This record gives sequence, structure tokens and C-alpha cells, in this order.
Amino acid sequence: MTLDAASLTIDLTEGEAWRRTLAVTIPADIVRTERRKIARTLASRVRLPGFRAGRVPDSVMEKRFGQALDQEMVDRLVGDAYREALKSHDLTPISEGEVEEIDFQRDTDLKFSISFDVSPVIEFSTLGGFSVTRPAATVSDADVDQVLQRLRDQNGAWAPEEEGRPTAGDMVSVSVTRLDVEDDEAQEPRPYDLILGEGDAIPDVESAIYTLAVGEEGDFDVTFPDDFPTEERRGQKEQLRIQLRERKSRQLPELDDAFAQSLGDFESLDALTARIREDLSKEAADQAEGAVRGQILNAIIEANPFEVPASMVDRYLDSVLGDAKGADPERVRQAREQLGAEAQRAVQRILVIERVAEQQGLAATEDDLDDRVEEIAEKNDRNPSEVYAQLQKSGRLEQLEREITERKVFEYLMEQSTVTDA
Repeated sequence: MTLDAASLTIDLTEGEAWRRTLAVTIPADIVRTERRKIARTLASRVRLPGFRAGRVPDSVMEKRFGQALDQEMVDRLVGDAYREALKSHDLTPISEGEVEEIDFQRDTDLKFSISFDVSPVIEFSTLGGFSVTRPAATVSDADVDQVLQRLRDQNGAWAPEEEGRPTAGDMVSVSVTRLDVEDDEAQEPRPYDLILGEGDAIPDVESAIYTLAVGEEGDFDVTFPDDFPTEERRGQKEQLRIQLRERKSRQLPELDDAFAQSLGDFESLDALTARIREDLSKEAADQAEGAVRGQILNAIIEANPFEVPASMVDRYLDSVLGDAKGADPERVRQAREQLGAEAQRAVQRILVIERVAEQQGLAATEDDLDDRVEEIAEKNDRNPSEVYAQLQKSGRLEQLEREITERKVFEYLMEQSTVTDA
């Protein structure tokens, strides 16, 4: 007997946030037929002592494999019926189906219910008429100085210091021994390298290190802070012996033409400073443009409210938080909870862009992609074919298509609203 939607009883329930539930009933005669088919296939293959191949009595098969036959039959029928039910209602899930209930008894109908999310259908009542403000894209001398200082820090050299006590910013090598444990292995000194003042060690340990000169050691009582990553150690007290084995200070280069030339194709410090200001100005302009885009998308969402499937929010959070394997489950749960509202709004923005591109025919075309590849190739003095092949190999071609689509969408949306410069 062929399993198709016409032979099934199917009820569809629409839940919140694009959740759908299918309640499916498979008639008992189909269940019996499928089970006999599976049993015959197994009987033809099984080898049992005392019986010829394919001649194992049904009673023996039931006693040895009855439960396994039931499970395979249920799994197969539920999967086939789910696919038929989806086709009959023209549904395309965007999440794995979650079987919520299976009702199976021998010689009766097989019933099950399964829930899943579908892609939201978004209808816009308006896409324009909004007033948004573009933030000022300003770059101050202090911003430029901050980048120069960061470049100095990155290119500094560590020099050993034999005298004096360490200060913030020094790199130190220490040995730490726990004194309040009886385990011989736990009492072994452990070496650590860290930079003071950058949160590499808990505050009490850093405070202890500041009191030592190179070669000195001391015994200290330390308390783990309330925000320590490992929850069970928060507020815990320990007695430690800390020895300062080595101290290094960072020697920073002079801000002069030689320093600029060491960083690349810069003739002078003025040229380096000009490049930094140019890069910061571009970054500030991009941030200002991003703020405009965010305001427009938020205005559209407020004017056209819609829910998003929980599974899409979960996938977005997975991409943001990355692999949580080995992480504290409670901290992961808290992070997901704290980011939940932001993740939902981010998914809404993505869906708005996709829907506008679809409605207005703004998706990136092959010609758009070719033009962009040629632009990249010309800028980097390369062959367009090579650039295309490299983008395709690295998986960045789809990303480039999305960027082109987004640019076209926002050009369209900004024409529908008023953008005022701050």
C-alpha cells in the first residue's frame, strides 16, 4: 500500500511566531502492511541457529526482534508521513521537525504530532516617509593620537629590568604555590607570565606582585572577586606564595619619520598621520552610514511589526556566540538571554532587507557581481578571473552578493525617506 497524503488524516495548527504543528494519523492497515514488509526483509537476511535462511518462524522473529521491528516501522512511517503532510500543505520548514507525541499500539492507527518553524511572510504597509539623522563623521586629533600610541605599543620591545618594583604595563614571570592544600601535587609551584594592569590576574594577585622585587617572594592571602569566570570560586580565599622571577618593561619607539618608515610605505610621520586620519574618517563615515541604515530599518519594523521564528533567533545567537563547547552552561544561558532582544531585532532587519530586495527586484545580478569583481581587481592590480576564482574558493562570493544587494536596498530605502546630516 502506497503512503500518500490522501491516505492520511492531517490537521495543521498555526502557532505563534510562525510555528506550525502537524497532527497526522496513519491508518492501521498501512501500519500492518509496512510492519510485515520490514519483517519479511529482516527474515530473509537473519541467520539463527537451527533454522534455514529465510525460514525463521514468525513467532521466533517476534520474540527476538518484535520491539526492533516496531521501532523501525514507526521511524520509517513517521518520516514518510511527515514529508507527505508537508507537501500536501505546501510547507517548507526552516527548522528541524520536533516530534512531540507518538501514539502507537499494535493493530491500531499510528498517530503523531510534529512541530516546526516556517519562513515568515512579511507584508509592508509603508517603506518610507521616515525622518532619520546621519551622525557627524568627525575625527579629532585625540583619535589620531590614540592610534599612533597603539602603534607604538604594538611595536615596542620588552627589556629586562633588574631593579625596582614592577608597575602597570610591565611583563612579569612569577611562580605561584598554594599553601592551604595538603595535596603534594597541588603544592608544586606553577609558572605564569602576565602583563600587569591588563586583567591577566585577579586584583589581589596583581597587588601582591607590585610589592615584590625581582628574586623576592612572599606569602599572601587572596580572595577571588565576585565576577570571577568560574562561579564556584567567587569569594573563595586562598593562601599563596608568589615569587617574582623576572620583570620586563616595554621600550616604546620614538614618534619620528624612522618609526613611520618602519611601518610601511610612508616617507614621514606626517604621511603616516595623514593615512591614519584618512582611515579613521572612512571608518567614521561607514559608522554614520550604518547608523542611518539602522534607523531606517528600525522605523520600517516599527511601522510594520512582525514576529520572527525562534529557530532563526537561535541560529543567529549561535553565530554570534560561536562554539560554546566546554563553556559554563549557566554563563552561556545568561548570554543568550541578555542578547535575546538584540538578536531578534537583528533577524528582523535581515528579513526586511531580503523582503525588500525580493519585492523591488533589487537582488544582485550577475552583471552587478562582475562589475564589483572588476572593481576589486583594478584596485589591487589583478586579473578579474583570478579575483573571481579566489572569491569563489574562499566562499566569499555569496558574501559579496549580499553586500551588493544590501547596498541597492538601502539606496532605494533612503530615497523613500528624509536623511538629515547632524
